[in-house]
Amino acid sequence: LQRDAKGQYLFDLLCHHLNLLEKDYFGIRFVDPDKQRHWLEFTKSVVKQMRAQPPFTMCFRVKFYPTDPAALKEEITRYLVFLQIKRDLYHGRLLCKTSDAALLAAYILQAEIGDYDPGKHPEGYSSKFQFFPKHSEKLERKIAEIHKSELSGQTPATSELNFLRKAQTLETYGVDPHPCKDVSGNAAFLAFTPFGFVVLQGNKRVHFIKWNEVTKMKFEGKTFYLYVSQKEEKKIILTYFAPTPEACKHLWKCGIENQAFYK
Repeated sequence: LQRDAKGQYLFDLLCHHLNLLEKDYFGIRFVDPDKQRHWLEFTKSVVKQMRAQPPFTMCFRVKFYPTDPAALKEEITRYLVFLQIKRDLYHGRLLCKTSDAALLAAYILQAEIGDYDPGKHPEGYSSKFQFFPKHSEKLERKIAEIHKSELSGQTPATSELNFLRKAQTLETYGVDPHPCKDVSGNAAFLAFTPFGFVVLQGNKRVHFIKWNEVTKMKFEGKTFYLYVSQKEEKKIILTYFAPTPEACKHLWKCGIENQAFYK
C-alpha cells in the first residue's frame, strides 16, 4: 500500500480480489487503540486514519444490509451477506425466538455439510458447529431434526438463500448495535437497519422509527439527538448518551450514512 493510498484504493483492491461487483453494501471497519470502531473513509488516506502502529487490522464486512437479500444479482454477494448474518447470529446480534434460531441453524448445516447421512452424521453431530453464543441440547436436537427431515436435497446456494429470506424477516436483521444510555440512565442499544432507526433494551425493541420519519440527527459531546416527525404533525426528540464523544460521533456518522443509503 502506497503511503498516500486512499481508502477507496484498498476497498477496490479487495472487491477485485473477491470478484465482487455489488460493492455498495460493504465497507472496511477497524478499531482504534481506545477500542472505538470506525468505518474506513474512502476519500481519505488509509494511513492518516490509523492511530495504531502497523500492521493494521481491518475487517471487510457488510455496512448496509440489503433490504431484500434475495434480490441481489450475484451469488458471491449473497454468500458474503450470508457469512455476515451467520456471524451476527453467532455474536448474539441477530436475536430471535428458538424456533427461528433452529431453522436458521439448520439452513447453515445444510449449506455446510449437505444432506443428512446416518453413516457420516452420528448422534449429536450438530454440536460440532457453533451457531450461537450459547445453546441447549434441546435446541441442538431441534436443529438436527429440521436438517434431517425438512432440508434434504437443498443445494448450498438454496440453503443460503432460504437462510437470508428467513433472517430478513426478523426485527434485529441488519442491527449493528451502539451501546448508549437513555435519559433515565437505562442501558440501551441504538441501531440503524434497512427500514429505520431502532432502540433495543434487553432483548426487546422499544422504538422503531422509519427512515422517512427521521428529520435530523445531531450530536454534542456524548449526547445524540434524533428528531422525529410522525403523522398528525407529532414531533419528538429522542435523546441518548454515548459512552464517549468519539462513540457519539461514530453513532451520528453511521446514522447519517444509513439514512442517505436507504432513502
